[in-house]
Amino acid sequence: MFEKTLMAGNIAIAEGAISAGCHAYFGYPITPQNEILEHMSKRMPEEGRVFVQTESEIAAINMVHGAAASGCRAMTTTSSPGFSLKQEGISYLAGANLPAVIVNVMRGGPGLGNIGGAQGDYFQATKGGGHGDYRVIVLAPATVQEMMDFTMLAFELADKYRNPTIVLPDGFLGQAIEPVTMRAPVTKLPEKPWAITGAVGRAKNIINSFAMEPINDQPRIELIRQKLERIRQDEVRFESINLDDAALVIVAYGSAFRSAMTAMQMAREEGLKVGIFRPITLFPFPIKPLSDLSRKVKRFLVAEMSFGQLIEDVRLSLGADAQVELVNQFGGVPMSADEILEAIEKIMK
Repeated sequence: MFEKTLMAGNIAIAEGAISAGCHAYFGYPITPQNEILEHMSKRMPEEGRVFVQTESEIAAINMVHGAAASGCRAMTTTSSPGFSLKQEGISYLAGANLPAVIVNVMRGGPGLGNIGGAQGDYFQATKGGGHGDYRVIVLAPATVQEMMDFTMLAFELADKYRNPTIVLPDGFLGQAIEPVTMRAPVTKLPEKPWAITGAVGRAKNIINSFAMEPINDQPRIELIRQKLERIRQDEVRFESINLDDAALVIVAYGSAFRSAMTAMQMAREEGLKVGIFRPITLFPFPIKPLSDLSRKVKRFLVAEMSFGQLIEDVRLSLGADAQVELVNQFGGVPMSADEILEAIEKIMK
């Protein structure tokens, strides 16, 4: 049994990757995720694994491509402007059906923005920020423990579906320090007979995302579409609290969810019947659970640290009959429970 230890969110991500059997890490410094890079620079060589501080974010994602093609569990981490630079490489990974883990510790934007926590990369992460028809699995932690656990899960899902998988915390979670229970290291990694490991004694493996004739590329893209449908069917994750009697439901993830939890408790103390719905997978988004919920609850409040991006998926899931309001902060400014409570009171009173 592992004991609890105090740990920062960024360190929890690094230790989760090591426990998951990450063999190769490639990264470039950017705040507020630098502690991951720094920690991995020490821990990966200790474990006899590969650590490279690359010359750029573009170099990092393309090195991940090479390592993933050779069958390694590979990861890169960054923050929002660096995540933008990785989008072409993520599209290449998806097109080549390669498993990889990408962590984006979100900060304020657009442009250089600032180093405060934000959730303005929701569209970019969940809709596919690169070119072409693809999607990536997106996991949204809300605690330091989940930073570790979801990083380990990301490697599992990436290998299961041969698809890039993103862990999407915000900068406040990256810097938060909380008790964490260490997880047992993964000792048996999945076999990868498709990997490029030398063709002595077997047929050549070819990993590619290009076809000169468009008609020849359709079968590959159709297989990607079928894979994404399986992910939508089998990998939806969410958390719901106090929904049995709720007259209003808050929808939130990440740091905004933590503030929403406090706001819900304050509202309940006032006699207001408030519940919470938290998407854990931002893709696949929990459309059906929200749609089912809309049959008995008609008032929803989306709390997010962006102009209003999560709210679009919530509205699409709930349909036109639900009342959906927004309370938000953006540009690296934290969201307080008092702001959310004030919005609850305005709707319900």
